Amino acid sequence: MIDQFIKFVLIFLIVFTPIAFGSMELWAFSLMELGILLMVILVTVQSLGRSSPDIFPSDSSTRIPRLTIPLVFLGLFLLFVLFQLLPLPSSVIKIISPNTFKLRESLSIADLQVSLMGGRGSLSFVPFGTEIEFLKWLALGGLFFALLRWGLREGTHFVTHAMIVVMILIGVTEALYGLFEFFSGHRYILYLDRSSTMTAVTGTFINRNYFAGYLLLVIPTSVGFLVARQARRPGGKYGWRHRLSSVDGKSLLIGYAIIIMILALLFSSSRMGITSLLISLTLMLLLFRDPKRGERFFRISFLIPAMAFVWAAWIGLDAVISRFFSPAEDFHQRWMVWTDTFRILKDFPLFGSGLGTFLHIFPMYQSFHIEGIFTHAENDFLQLASDVGLVGIGLLSVIFFYLFLRGILGIRSLSPRNPEKYVGMGGLVGTLALLFHSTVERNIQVPANAFLFTFLLAMVLTISHRGQSYRETGQKAAPNGQ
Repeated sequence: MIDQFIKFVLIFLIVFTPIAFGSMELWAFSLMELGILLMVILVTVQSLGRSSPDIFPSDSSTRIPRLTIPLVFLGLFLLFVLFQLLPLPSSVIKIISPNTFKLRESLSIADLQVSLMGGRGSLSFVPFGTEIEFLKWLALGGLFFALLRWGLREGTHFVTHAMIVVMILIGVTEALYGLFEFFSGHRYILYLDRSSTMTAVTGTFINRNYFAGYLLLVIPTSVGFLVARQARRPGGKYGWRHRLSSVDGKSLLIGYAIIIMILALLFSSSRMGITSLLISLTLMLLLFRDPKRGERFFRISFLIPAMAFVWAAWIGLDAVISRFFSPAEDFHQRWMVWTDTFRILKDFPLFGSGLGTFLHIFPMYQSFHIEGIFTHAENDFLQLASDVGLVGIGLLSVIFFYLFLRGILGIRSLSPRNPEKYVGMGGLVGTLALLFHSTVERNIQVPANAFLFTFLLAMVLTISHRGQSYRETGQKAAPNGQ
């Protein structure tokens, strides 16, 4: 029964997070956090209700060390953020972060804060904003390890069928809704009238780049899921007529859904989103092949995108193509934002200005005039570095490099005829595509994208562990079989 509750909560989060404006609103993100908390509690209760041998079978003793490294470094990162919130004497701040001390001295509001705190202050300039971001990281970190713990016990059934199908359904629903609203001229985002500002397909997301980032996660995973369905079929050299006639209805529906999602991403007119899609599809062309025969695996990863691009060209890609030939002004603005953000990092190199403080710190460093304010640095990694400094970004880099390395090694260990191999590859390519897109855009900060990124990364690690287990089991069995 607990398993059913966990699956229900996870499906609810997969459905809810993108539809509620990408969960950018405070109420939507709060509901997402409550769902994650409920799921973590359920997984914990389930673990406590079982004896250790049931949770960790005899061949799973290697699981704990592999999870220890990212768990320890995530814990260190969270402790580091708490250290940014810790009230410290001004004399200590002056030593460990001289520019923080100088900036606080130059601001009257900082003087008032210091006087009220008895000459003490924190490394974070906006403690309340840092507290909010801390809870976000804590929630997503808890979700990741809860999914891993549950997935390692359950196997990968929770990700290779029901959850992936739900994710594809939501992805194609977002795509169809966005295409309808844009081309029909209605141009609403749920109940918001965007008829005067909508210039591209955005689904239920406020920003087309956030929408493109979401589809970058879903499309490669969907292609991997479709290839996995074909991998279950017996091999053999057949003509194209036989292959076409043998395709089942479910596979055709999944292929059509992928085409619709690619269309929506193209008409989002997100230049870096489209570029990331092309790179991810090219990477999948190289990965989805049978090394024994030296052939590309059913050419699915080429045929479906080609059909989508032909369809998009028939509709008309003039507006999309024109954006690629006029990037100078937009890139110039991004470059100025990056330069000023780097100045923040230069002034607070080790400990940063405080997680989640970019919105408040950037106006002090902004060197150009523009209407409105910048809420993000147009680069997730640079903004995160300015917030947490080299210490924080170093801890996070260890976590991600370790997890991706484990994921790649484990998936490569699976047989080319194992369907899980292609699901894992699709999820891994999707997460890499989002990270690439995040070099020029805000993506990981969008709650819906961050949630799906966490889910897919946990899925990849779960499948990867199975691959490592297969390899280790084979190595142990080899001497006995000689």
